[in-house]
Amino acid sequence: QLQLVESGGDLVQPGGSLKLSCTASGFTLNYYNIGWFRQAPGKEREGVSCISSNEHNTDYADSVKGRFTISRDNAKNTVYLQMNSLKPEDTADYYCAADSGTIPTMSRSAMDYWGKGTLVTVSS
Repeated sequence: QLQLVESGGDLVQPGGSLKLSCTASGFTLNYYNIGWFRQAPGKEREGVSCISSNEHNTDYADSVKGRFTISRDNAKNTVYLQMNSLKPEDTADYYCAADSGTIPTMSRSAMDYWGKGTLVTVSS
């Protein structure tokens, strides 16, 4: 069964940091672009960041530029999202997704596989 699994979500104070991980079972992530998305209560799921399969290309939503960093370790079949300077408005369920397109994208409709999410709560 093809599955993505996110981990690393937690409760953190404003200004703190978290590192999320996305791993795959049943297939290798190496051939996929990976996107990170988030969904806050009552809001639509939005793209946060994406990375190409060869890690050469990345993109970020304006709301997280300069604070979040996406990376991948294909040897470990894992993609990461380092989140620094967290704000209460970053509170959401965070999802990773894989797409087999030619360029990485933060478009939900382009994703082939989704994880079930990990909760990030930023609160004092």
